[in-house]
Amino acid sequence: MRYFNTYILIVVGCLVFSLSNATNYSVSSAFDIENVLNDIQPGDTIKMTSGNWVNENIVFEGQGTETNPIVLIPAFKNKVILSGTSSLRVAGSYLEVNGLQFVDGYSTSGAVIEFRNGSSKLANNCRLTNTSIVDYNPTDKDEDYKWVSVYGKNNRIDHCEFSGKQHSGTTLVVWLNDEPNYTQIDYNYFGARPDLGYNGGETIRIGTSSNSMKESRAIVEYNLFEECDGEIEIISNKSCFNTYRYNTFNNCDGCLTLRHGNDCSVYSNFFLGDNKSSGGVRVIGERHQVYNNYFDGLKGDGYRSAICIMNGVPNSPLNRYFQVKDAVIVNNTMVNCKVPLTVGAGKDSEKSLAPLDCTFANNVMDKTSGSQNVEFDDQPTNMTWLGNVMNAEADDEEVSEGFVFADPQLALVEGLYRPAASSIVINASQGSFPQIQSDIDGQEREGDKDAGCDELSDAPIINKPLDKSEVGPYFGQDDDVSVVNTRAALQADMVKCYIKNNVISVLVQETKFLPLQYQLFDLTGKALNAGEILSLKTQINTNGTNRILLAHFKSGQKYYQSYKLLQNSSE
Repeated sequence: MRYFNTYILIVVGCLVFSLSNATNYSVSSAFDIENVLNDIQPGDTIKMTSGNWVNENIVFEGQGTETNPIVLIPAFKNKVILSGTSSLRVAGSYLEVNGLQFVDGYSTSGAVIEFRNGSSKLANNCRLTNTSIVDYNPTDKDEDYKWVSVYGKNNRIDHCEFSGKQHSGTTLVVWLNDEPNYTQIDYNYFGARPDLGYNGGETIRIGTSSNSMKESRAIVEYNLFEECDGEIEIISNKSCFNTYRYNTFNNCDGCLTLRHGNDCSVYSNFFLGDNKSSGGVRVIGERHQVYNNYFDGLKGDGYRSAICIMNGVPNSPLNRYFQVKDAVIVNNTMVNCKVPLTVGAGKDSEKSLAPLDCTFANNVMDKTSGSQNVEFDDQPTNMTWLGNVMNAEADDEEVSEGFVFADPQLALVEGLYRPAASSIVINASQGSFPQIQSDIDGQEREGDKDAGCDELSDAPIINKPLDKSEVGPYFGQDDDVSVVNTRAALQADMVKCYIKNNVISVLVQETKFLPLQYQLFDLTGKALNAGEILSLKTQINTNGTNRILLAHFKSGQKYYQSYKLLQNSSE
């Protein structure tokens, strides 16, 4: 215990599951599921028999608890296919849907999956995981329905795949009520969606115009969007206080659009273009923050510029364009883009309010393929330009103050353009922006910070562009779906942990617990490291990661234990 004066170590009171009282129900139809709902208890599992479930409209209702959710799951991984007009309604608390596949069907009423059963029975603290909806289309592409509609609060959609939507209607919608919903959308794969040809082809929408001034506080993170071309808005933000981070947008013909609402954060995302008019982030509304993002190869312009700051409408109704005010756009890198920045986009007789009191600082623009790095449709009011680096001739640009016109010396390293050791962006950031504590790689920024999204550092890279193998169903999970929900019991004294000088010392208390599997996570829940412990005394190197770590240990399917480890930042 001698490290306690330097390090905080907290035993986390994680989930405790009662194995003796849990019941497994075997079901072969939606009718069977309905019949067991009257008897279902917290901790129970409903296992779906293998086969093709055709035209099955499943209602999954119940009241689980935080420590004992009720689970709907296939008996065997990838052995349950829902087709025809099959659908799912989830209503209640602490329910988990795990491992379903909706393939080659269509919905006849409402969304394919809804986190509610009717307007009065919503879902709270529920989870949809390891589930896919693929090519679930009606014959008429103008028929409008969503694939997933999320109601209620504290729900999570993770490790799912949504691909091949060809008809009208947003792929996934979070609907607002009067309270924040705190929805979490993470580690999902959003696959190809062709151009719809009109509005209504968003991949994600959070909120609606009518509710856009309400707080949502959803988090969208670690998702991969590939060839999501449904319309210009890949993500349509229509509410307040949402966070979009650590996502990868690859070859999508659109952009992340802060369409309505205020106070949203967009940071540490990768926007990668190819041969389409791909865009980056479009800003509308007040007090948004866009920082630490990487934009590469985007061919879009105007509304589809790498960063587009719109003009607003005086006294705008909720469904039009609010003036951009107090936006903070800092430490982004734009390379190989046609137009890195458009200001006052959409100016006309209606959209006459130019951006007001915004900040554009410490951004890097290089290898621009268009004629100008910054295009003005309207002149902003009281714009702060500070510490930006642009690879261009000053005479060719309409901006001067707040820019250094020079080659930033970015070199292609590990797939991204990063500053060389001799780059002028090193230690070049100006101004005070306390939100910039790390770079897009997840590396700490200390002392004088570099301009752009990437800090020159030898620390391990934690955040990278995602590929399909790193998201979607079962990524990082047990292969056998039948044991995914087997609940190990908390064993509070199975191991003792200490951390010092970037090394975690693990002391296993008894040989019966061996072998142990371990995983290390950061505060966002992203896995940093994993492995197996075969001896009573083991040391795990954290590779210099200077952040809070959650260490999770598991002994077979019998026991688990977690520690929250706060590593001292002074060493």
